[in-house]
Amino acid sequence: MLTVHHLNNSRSQRILWLLEELGVEYEIKFYARNAETMLAPDELKAVHPLGKSPVVTDGDQVLAESGAIIDFLGHKYGKGEWVPRRNSKKYQPYMYWLHYAEGSLMSPMLLKIVFDKVKSSKMPFFVKPIAHGIANKVLSSFVTPNLKTHFQYVEDHLAANEYFAGDSITGADIQMSFPLEASVAKGGITKESHPHIVKFVKSFQARPAYTKALAKGGEYDYAD
Repeated sequence: MLTVHHLNNSRSQRILWLLEELGVEYEIKFYARNAETMLAPDELKAVHPLGKSPVVTDGDQVLAESGAIIDFLGHKYGKGEWVPRRNSKKYQPYMYWLHYAEGSLMSPMLLKIVFDKVKSSKMPFFVKPIAHGIANKVLSSFVTPNLKTHFQYVEDHLAANEYFAGDSITGADIQMSFPLEASVAKGGITKESHPHIVKFVKSFQARPAYTKALAKGGEYDYAD
């Protein structure tokens, strides 16, 4: 039986969505974040040394990294629908966006989370102005401009394309779903500033398979 080692409010929600689209039988093993650190629990390290989610076990295979999992599941269970053929026009854009999501887009998003956390953390009063000054400088000079560039890049692509790899949904759209819906949910992306991204998010969130996965996955703050 295929098992998804699922962490609440995490990237593994998109793996559940893909499995619902594929119609594959699977089970979920739930893990909860540490209430203080918000990190994954140590129990996940018994499944994979990095102790992060998602992790999928399929027979004797242990798979980590969302893009690798999506590509594996799409090839094995997708009947050619979720992973484009290598000689097709859709394959290169599929591969590009599959890697872009984590390799490029998530980097400044994670930096924003880190430095926002620095600004909101408790600290001695005499340290706070220095810490806040550093955080604000990094955010204003590096993180925010990079996010603006990335979101406009994605917006322009979706203005010309219904999906990331062409005219039908693929695993690339599953992979891109998390950073985009998280940004919409947190207000970083709005209908006024990025209407095509918001349209894309609302569209996939309305899919029956997405709704089923949401019901099975439990706590998830990034969906309507």
